[in-house]
Amino acid sequence: MISGYLSNHFTGIASKRLSAVEIDPTTSNQHEFDGVTILKRIFGTEKQRFKAVFICLQDDEDCFATADGFVTWYDARKRDPQRSEFRLYYPNNDVMELAKKDDLLIIGKRPDDTLMVLVAQAGSTYERQLIWLFGIEDELIKFDVKQIENKNDIELNLAAKFILEELGIEYSMYDERWLGQIIDRFGENFPGTSVFSAFARSTLKGVSVWDDPDSAVMAWLDHEEMLFRTLEKHIVEKDLQKGWKSVDEFISYSLGIQNRRKSRAGWALEHHLNQVFRDYGLAYDTGKETENRSKPDFLFPGVGCYHNPNFPSDLLSMLGVKTSCKDRWRQVLAEAIRIDTKNLFTIQPGISENQTDEMKANKLQLLIPKQIRDTYTRRQQEWLMSLLDFVELVKSREKEANKKGLI
Repeated sequence: MISGYLSNHFTGIASKRLSAVEIDPTTSNQHEFDGVTILKRIFGTEKQRFKAVFICLQDDEDCFATADGFVTWYDARKRDPQRSEFRLYYPNNDVMELAKKDDLLIIGKRPDDTLMVLVAQAGSTYERQLIWLFGIEDELIKFDVKQIENKNDIELNLAAKFILEELGIEYSMYDERWLGQIIDRFGENFPGTSVFSAFARSTLKGVSVWDDPDSAVMAWLDHEEMLFRTLEKHIVEKDLQKGWKSVDEFISYSLGIQNRRKSRAGWALEHHLNQVFRDYGLAYDTGKETENRSKPDFLFPGVGCYHNPNFPSDLLSMLGVKTSCKDRWRQVLAEAIRIDTKNLFTIQPGISENQTDEMKANKLQLLIPKQIRDTYTRRQQEWLMSLLDFVELVKSREKEANKKGLI
């Protein structure tokens, strides 16, 4: 089963910018959202109480908060049909206490009739991601409501899946038709990451780095994710039958699953980029020390040239690789001191303009696959570099070094 559409996870959403009266206890204690009449399109006209999970999303990870609760939908003037006044009540909780005026509020109705109440910090990466995922207009004074169907539905690409996981939504991405072939090759064990990435590339036909390296890497990642989740599902289901002796043992097992997923995804991205650079015949080293124990993920045309004081620094290139940046992009700034402008490849969608402006100020060039560029603003897209752009830049520098007899 592959849950390939947004409608598998949300049936409708309502979005708006929060006003002071909705969240500021010094202004009001009403604990109700304003302008809710339009919500009848997804909630109907009968009084209902929905189970809800509240999530606060801020770029400062220390401010991340979740809370279980409920939301009540009702007509405060039900007895007066001429003066209906619908309201949406929420109880006080840690998430709403962190909310601020102009933060983006999204109330998402799930297929099981529970709600997800998301509060994304204004100007944050999370806000940018949710605006793209749900196709939301930036300026929202009153609630905008849409059913997740037809033109409002989207097929889940890697960027969408990335965002859903950030929200704690487990999406099904497996295909048991591949299970026999995987077990025949590797048995009922998780193989090494480089071997599994090579297997993913070999089993995905019709992909060529020469046509479009950006598309190739994204297709390989997507295919490998499906293969991995297929094997993982098989192994974990067998473990579930065995059970655990204690809660601590179960929690440890669960954390192991999450850590394996994150680690494998990072290694997979590096392995597939390795294949692109090999196919294009680029000279480079991986994980070699430059100075102060720093080890860039990729160093072009190699560590020998880097440590040669006669090799021009403007013909050197480096590339850091991170599936998601968050604040960790700053780690790349300390790598390969001889290289003035650092490069970082990521598949994280919709990084905020505040973050990318800070990257530019620190001479860090962001590489984003073309397939997720539309999660960024137009101003950001003018600055972003694609994988193909980077390959061509490195090739031109290598050609110049060859002309000078340096390599």
